[in-house]
Amino acid sequence: MAELLEIDIATGAQTEFVDITDKVKLSARQLEVKSGLLIIYCPHTTGAVTINEGADPAVKRDIIAVMNQIVPWHFDYRHLEGNSPAHVKASLMGESVQVIVEDDRLMLGTWQKIFFCEFDGPRKRRVWVKAIRS
Repeated sequence: MAELLEIDIATGAQTEFVDITDKVKLSARQLEVKSGLLIIYCPHTTGAVTINEGADPAVKRDIIAVMNQIVPWHFDYRHLEGNSPAHVKASLMGESVQVIVEDDRLMLGTWQKIFFCEFDGPRKRRVWVKAIRS
C-alpha cells in the first residue's frame, strides 16, 4: 500500500488559490487512512499550501490583495529570474499543512478548505500527500 501520493494541479493565473480539498480527501481514501494524519507538502519554491475559509471567495481575494501589498511586484529585488515576490510569498505562506483524519474524514472546520497557493503561474504544479497512521 502506498504511503505517499501526488496531486497534480494546473493553475491558470500568476497568483491564485486552488481548492484541493476534494483531491486530498480522495488521497486519504486511496491511502486507506481511517485515523491518523495527512501531511500536504508543496515541493515548489514559488507555491505554497494553506488552510483557510473556502465558503466566501472574497477571502481568497483579500489574502491575495494583502500579500500583494506586503510583497509588491515592483521592488529592488536582486533575483535575476524576476519572480522574487513569488518566492517571498511562498515563504510567508509555508510549504506544508497537516490535517487530522478520524473515522475516515478530514477534521476540517466548517468553513475550512485546503488550498494550493500559486504565486508564479500559470503552471503545472503538484503537491505530495503523506499518510501517518495512528
